[in-house]
Amino acid sequence: MKKKLLLFIPGYNCEKQVVRVLDQLDEKVMKHIDEIIFVNNLSTDNTEKAVLKYKKASKLPIHVLRNEDNYNLGGSHKVAFKYAIDNKFDYVIVLHGDDQGNINDLLPLLENKDYLNYDCLLGARFMKDSKLIGYSAFRTFGNRVYNWLFTFVVKKRIYDLGSGLNMYSTKMLKNEFYIKFPDRLTFNYCMVLATHYYKQNIKFFPISWREDDQVSNVKMASQAMNVLKMLFKYLFNKEYIKSEFREKIIEEYKYKEIKNEK
Repeated sequence: MKKKLLLFIPGYNCEKQVVRVLDQLDEKVMKHIDEIIFVNNLSTDNTEKAVLKYKKASKLPIHVLRNEDNYNLGGSHKVAFKYAIDNKFDYVIVLHGDDQGNINDLLPLLENKDYLNYDCLLGARFMKDSKLIGYSAFRTFGNRVYNWLFTFVVKKRIYDLGSGLNMYSTKMLKNEFYIKFPDRLTFNYCMVLATHYYKQNIKFFPISWREDDQVSNVKMASQAMNVLKMLFKYLFNKEYIKSEFREKIIEEYKYKEIKNEK
């Protein structure tokens, strides 16, 4: 039986880049995807208008969802995961709307159906056959150091702590273990630790990654320290992954669907 796949594109202030992301979704890619949701995290530019305009001009099955509050990247994941579960999708693909990753890197795993053997597939910028364009040597070194630290703690080789191209089985997501994870960018770091705690079957795959006109929301120094604290707390107490990580408790991650361009 054919699996039902959802493509989730999170976006915040990426009106220039998101059109290029949507341009990636050619016939070869869409052969595997049943529906697309673009989750707008209250962008202050014309990101939402750009997606609605693209939707109108194309035949892509796009649903534009607007978060009711600023849930950050992690919160947008929670919106998309619940949408995928509620609408009975088997898998959800995450492709960031800032056009740093390329969904074609996932295509071989979709075509040979290798994804069926795993709980999640994680795009990796720092493994053999990956391609980095415009990414500084300093940031590459820092990421590799943190990858090895996580590898030591989880006893499994970790090649990336959070790229913009991943794929998850909704069967894995149904118990909502991730709800208490941070709504901020460190959401993916917790997801990696959770794969160890919950013994989830994961596979990393090489991706191409570029930085040109994107605007980073990462505060490198503070995030590096927070992640280091998180990692060492988990090292000495695995139950730490069940803690409440959010700064603001949100009972329900609400959104509304935007039907028409204004």
